[in-house]
Amino acid sequence: MNTILILLSLIFSPPRTVYEFKFKTIDGKEVKLSSFKGKKILIVNTASKCGFTPQYEDLEKLHEQYGKEVVLIGFPAGNFGGQELATNTEIKQFCKKNFGVTFLLSEKTSVKGDDINPLFAYLTSQENPDFTGEIKWNFEKFLIDENGKLVHRFRSKVTPLSEEITKNF
Repeated sequence: MNTILILLSLIFSPPRTVYEFKFKTIDGKEVKLSSFKGKKILIVNTASKCGFTPQYEDLEKLHEQYGKEVVLIGFPAGNFGGQELATNTEIKQFCKKNFGVTFLLSEKTSVKGDDINPLFAYLTSQENPDFTGEIKWNFEKFLIDENGKLVHRFRSKVTPLSEEITKNF
């Protein structure tokens, strides 16, 4: 039912950019995406117990190399085989201990299904040169331009430091 309400709100009062959304960090602080106007944003749905989890290492390197050009935000989610840890505290500790993560992480969220986060309902329905539709697995990536528009979407197998992504910075 919640998905239907989200989709109806997107149809009848569609957001024009990601700047109309906000999220809570893994520490519970509310952040408006509009605070990143003028910068690119790379949004990634992450998980701690996935075959793609080692991408955290390259995401951190990307953050260190391109942090002035792009804001990186990880959105931990357990939608695919329950591959995310149970609590925000566990996720934060895992990411810090195993990968030295310093980029922004949201609180645990849902990226598909009846309880989908409205930001992901928006992102998966936005036209872009790549593809639209539901997220298929952990570590899909959404590149937002300096004006808050989705400009590229990448599947899980595209690594964070690949030229396919970094040529956009």
